[in-house]
Amino acid sequence: MHYCDHNATAPIRPESRDAIMAALTIGGNPSSVHARGRAARAVMDGAREAVARLTNAKADNVIVTSGATESNCTALWGAVEAGGVTRLLVSAIEHPSVLKPAREIAERIPGVNLTILPVTAEGVLDLNALRDALTGEGKTLVAVMAANNETGVIQPVTEISRICRAANALLLVDAVTAAGKIALDATLCDYMTLSAHKLGGPQGAGALIVADGAPLNPLITGGGQQKGRRAGTENLSGAAGMGAAAAAVMAANADNGEEHARILGVRDDFEAALKQALPDARIMGAGAQRLCNTSCVCLPGLENIVIALDLDGVCVSSGSSCSSGKITPSHALTAMGMPAEYAAASIRVSFGWDSTAADADAVVQSLVRLHARAKSRVAA
Repeated sequence: MHYCDHNATAPIRPESRDAIMAALTIGGNPSSVHARGRAARAVMDGAREAVARLTNAKADNVIVTSGATESNCTALWGAVEAGGVTRLLVSAIEHPSVLKPAREIAERIPGVNLTILPVTAEGVLDLNALRDALTGEGKTLVAVMAANNETGVIQPVTEISRICRAANALLLVDAVTAAGKIALDATLCDYMTLSAHKLGGPQGAGALIVADGAPLNPLITGGGQQKGRRAGTENLSGAAGMGAAAAAVMAANADNGEEHARILGVRDDFEAALKQALPDARIMGAGAQRLCNTSCVCLPGLENIVIALDLDGVCVSSGSSCSSGKITPSHALTAMGMPAEYAAASIRVSFGWDSTAADADAVVQSLVRLHARAKSRVAA
């Protein structure tokens, strides 16, 4: 099997697996003051330190969560409730874990308004639209991802941060897809969110980084864990795996970004081979700066691409989402101006730490066979 769906979840790194197993043997609660509790606390502290190093943050500002969905919801609801936010400005390409709670907040809380910010045809946030939206009255929270999970297009977070700070607006950066692939700087925003399994860590663990002084009401209450910012006994093994994955990413790129360069080579060779074999294939966001591992490919005229590739032993994701049996075009691709029928014929191919040239070649060959079968059906 050729796994090319790292943006959905990355296979667990050996370092993470080992850290998880070690944490499971401790048998202590991080809140306990005895020896085993202190050992568990040391693991939690180490995990926060690793996440902090990955994001240029303070370890004390790292809240361990169950994943990015909880982190995003906590940041959005917590900022509105504690910070008097009355305006939410959210980019049109955000992940549903940002878009959906933002819409729910605007629907449920009187006086809170939501504005969806447009992106360019290459999938980059329209900075002029952001500036215009920030001229309104009221405390504002802006939400933008560091890089899009479908196209890999990197957003100009440094410039977005400058614009937000000039307008005294809060900034939430969803760094889930970008983490481990580009340099992150949590000091540029008020809230940053991550998910362990996108780094090669375990599913069910994530982080919310909250800047000093940023308003936040906890989403989960009941205990005093994590300084009262997230109640409940911590997921020790999940945190350990997340920290180990973060450390492994940094180690793999300590010397001139070695892992990133190798993955970029696999991705670029894949796109070149695909374009040569299927000239009509379109790479979304190709004119923008993208993550080293991600390729969003539109293949007009092809249907059921993900299923066909799966039958060929190749795992990729669709540019469409399925809900209750209904296929709908990707909201990110339609926001970029792609016609619905093209968006529905798009796939995301994403490589990672264990990807090889053979994986990329398998995708190309499978798509070529699918294209040939489609042409033969039309001819018949």
